[in-house]
Formats: sequence, structure tokens, C-alpha cells
Amino acid sequence: MQKFLDGSLVKAADYYRRNKMPQLEGAVAAKYQTLFDELGKELTVRSGPFKGMKYPGAEAAGSALIPKLLGSYEKELHPMIEYLITKGYDDVIDVGCAEGYYATGMALRLPSARVHAYDTSDVARALCTSMVTLNGVAGRVSVQTTCTPETLITFPKPGRTLVICDCESYEKYLFTPAVRDALKGCDVLIEMHDFLDVTISTGLEALFGDSHKLTQVLSVDDIQKAKHYDYPELQGLPVEVRFQLLREGRPMIMEWLLAEVK
Repeated sequence: MQKFLDGSLVKAADYYRRNKMPQLEGAVAAKYQTLFDELGKELTVRSGPFKGMKYPGAEAAGSALIPKLLGSYEKELHPMIEYLITKGYDDVIDVGCAEGYYATGMALRLPSARVHAYDTSDVARALCTSMVTLNGVAGRVSVQTTCTPETLITFPKPGRTLVICDCESYEKYLFTPAVRDALKGCDVLIEMHDFLDVTISTGLEALFGDSHKLTQVLSVDDIQKAKHYDYPELQGLPVEVRFQLLREGRPMIMEWLLAEVK
């Protein structure tokens, strides 16, 4: 399992390295650097569902830091996250928690919930532990290693449970028919990595289609974000600077699947 996950991450990292954008220069670079430095010094999420959440350092695990601090990260999901928060979950299971963006954010927004954060990366778990501690929610967030199908099958579900999953294509193997059956009373939000395996989204939609109500959300291309996302910090900045600040580095349009209890 660990070997599989590591291999998937290497594939994604290789893609990003092959497709780096040219470096900014001159006045454009100065404008970019000024805001970049400001965000990196403040280390506080400025907008979005987790506005006010603090980062212990200028590090993110496996994703872009600046969009998270700006508040634009996965903006496509913001209405859905706000909707899910209204459900008042007792437990949130975060599979692939990285540095703790969703684990900490959901703990802050759901002050009575227990959050169970999983990641196979030692670095990610250490960052997540620091982040939940800084934000005062460490007592309600447990940071653990690998989440397996058995983990989800045997997890006690006495109340309302939400599963959030971003695990670099391992979702294809994590969500089995037995897991689906165990999660019939739970809501599940999955980022589907079809660029690593094109069968993932169709397979998961078929798996959850009868047991849950399904909603799909498509990611927005980074170029479209640069053209259309509107934040006070971006006013007056040229599109190439906006692009560098907003880009999340997805190799293609991706899809999230929300499977809700019927």
C-alpha cells in the first residue's frame, strides 16, 4: 500500500516538474513577491470557509500554500463545504490530510466534532499535528497513519459522520463494496484522480450510485482562476501575477464526488 501511494505521488510530482511556468521578471516579479511575502509572513487564511485559520510555518504538504493562505484553494468546493458544515457532524474522517487544511478547518468550524486525520507521510502528519495545536483543536483531532478499507469498515459511527478523501488515486482501492455498505449512513466527499487512472470517477459513481445521492463538482483550470477569481489582494495585478498566486497545479480538470446519505 505504501509503495502504491508513493508511486502515485512521484507521478504527480514528475508532471509538475515537466510543466513549470517561466520565472517572473522585473516589475511583475516585484508585485508577485510583495504579496507572496506578505501572505507568507502573516500565515493566516484570509477568506473562504476556514478564514482565520493559522499556519505554523510557510509549508504545505503536496499542494500549493499561497492559494490556501489567500483563501482561494479549492474554491469550487466552498459552497459544498459550507453546506456540509450545516449538517453538524459528530465525526470527520480526513483521508490524506496533508498538513491539516481540512482537518484543522473542519475542527474549527464544527466545534463539537471529533476529527480523525490520516496520512502516510511522516512530514504531513508532523505538520498537521503542529497546525491543530496552533489553532487550539488538538484535543479533538487525532493524527494517524494509513487509512485502509478495514479502517473505514470498523470505524464506530454512533452519530453523523463525514469522510473527506484526497489520497492520490488510492481512492480506487479504498472504497470497496464492503466499505460502501459500511458508509451507508455517512456522507463521503472524494477528490477523484482520473489523471492517474481514468477509470476512477466512473467506478466510484457506479459504486455509490444506488446507496447515496451523488453530486459532482469539476475543478476550475488555473488560467480561468487567474482571469475570473476576484480577491481584494489581486486588484490591479496583471494576469500573469494572478496566475502564479492562484495556481494549484492540477495537471487537468479534475472532479470531486459528494456521496450523501439518502
